[in-house]
Amino acid sequence: MKFADPKNDLAFKKIFGNEQHKNILISFLNAVLDFTDEYVIVDVTLANPYQVPKIPELKETILDIKATNQRGDTFIVEMQKKDVGDFAKRSLYYTSKAYVEQLPKGNDYTLLKKVYFIGLLNFTIFDNQNYISRHLIINQETHTQDLDDFQFTFIELPKFTQTLSQLKTILDKWIYFIKHAEDLTMIPKEYHDLQAFLDAFEIATQTAWDKKELEVYDYIKLREFDEINALRTAERKGMEKGMEKGMEKGMEKGMEKGMEKGIKQGMEKTKIAIARNLIDLLDDETIASKTGLSAEEIRKLR
Repeated sequence: MKFADPKNDLAFKKIFGNEQHKNILISFLNAVLDFTDEYVIVDVTLANPYQVPKIPELKETILDIKATNQRGDTFIVEMQKKDVGDFAKRSLYYTSKAYVEQLPKGNDYTLLKKVYFIGLLNFTIFDNQNYISRHLIINQETHTQDLDDFQFTFIELPKFTQTLSQLKTILDKWIYFIKHAEDLTMIPKEYHDLQAFLDAFEIATQTAWDKKELEVYDYIKLREFDEINALRTAERKGMEKGMEKGMEKGMEKGMEKGMEKGIKQGMEKTKIAIARNLIDLLDDETIASKTGLSAEEIRKLR
């Protein structure tokens, strides 16, 4: 059995943005946001449900997931495989944009609902040890969350190191699925107790995909390899150019130092030669003043 990599943009959207299997996204959101009791999500409306994208559009399209729950709260889920810089600022931008878009001009601000941003990152951006971190707007003096309409959750996949036998929570199982599904050849027994996981594995089974989906999936994968290779090539060329310039500068500096040293040594020899010629004619102090040598050096020459 061959499972797709959930970190691939297409696979991620196909699994978690599937309108026919909203139970997958609901389970994932409840686990990530630790929702219990009245906050538990029971239904979601997908703002951008999964559709097979056209390859030319992929260069400009971000395959994220946007949904609202029964309370009207907005959820943005984004999978980011490579560090393109300023991801934290980007998450602020998309969250604030989603918040503003709720309210047409002239409406009451009380209608605005919370926006939750969830970023799944295949790299690290924070110093915390745990793979998941939640960020709120906190009153610095009272440590209370007075402004509670924004919440950011970041999951840094490299920090998740648990094995199958160590999975304890539903969240652990989801993160393990996202990180390792493509390496599995069968559904582990640890996942048999929840329908959402079985559905996710079924959707990730590539043998059930159509030709167009496989084509786009492979295109995204190849594009990622090309971008990685382009970055490595640029780094290698940069290092080579830097080393070349460094060697040139080093040689120039070496020549300068060599010339300085040669001139210095030549002057010393000239002084000594002059001093030797004056030894029979003048006293030590006069020779020292004429040549710049010390009286001790003159005495040694005598």
